[in-house]
Amino acid sequence: MRVADLTDSRAATDALLKLLKRGRWTPRAVAHFLWSSGDRSVRQAARRPQALVQITALHGVLAGLARKRRPGPRWVAASWALSVLHLGLLEERDRISAADALTLARGNLPATALGSTRWVGVAAIALDVADGRLARHQHTASPFGDYADSFADAAFWTWLTLRHEPSRAVRAAAITAWALPIATVTAIGIPRGTMPERPRPTLLRPAAAMQAIVAMRRLLRH
Repeated sequence: MRVADLTDSRAATDALLKLLKRGRWTPRAVAHFLWSSGDRSVRQAARRPQALVQITALHGVLAGLARKRRPGPRWVAASWALSVLHLGLLEERDRISAADALTLARGNLPATALGSTRWVGVAAIALDVADGRLARHQHTASPFGDYADSFADAAFWTWLTLRHEPSRAVRAAAITAWALPIATVTAIGIPRGTMPERPRPTLLRPAAAMQAIVAMRRLLRH
């Protein structure tokens, strides 16, 4: 079976990474990896028209809310593209869940009017808690939701920290807390030719603590 036809996202990613490792990370191997990954992403998205419509409709609403704002429509467009290219992570499902929609909305907060308010960090934390509970309650957890959650966190909190946090020390601590777990699991997984695991909860605790600190500092700062 071709990699593009694999419905199991982990199996597909492992197969692609093994090819990359076998090619010894040469430019040709990297190019083949990127081409094969893109081909699979497009094919998997085409097999999920309902999810594609949902993603497009959601981002259409977000684009409307983002008009004449910065980062605005470009931020929403990037979110749409990344979401569509990772629809294969839905695996056996053919549509996104309500929890997934909340996660994507959270990742796009910087593009909305709420992004310029001091409440935006608190809103992001509230949405993060809500989408997790909703996914567990509705039994709709999926690799797509995990990916969207991780990316929404990385995009939103990096933006908030770099845009609104005045303290260099806090910025450095926050970026380190978010980047270190991802860098660690990636450094372990990719050289082995296997899909990196999600960071364990213990590795994510410093990141969660920094999110709360950055959010409260934004809330209390006039």
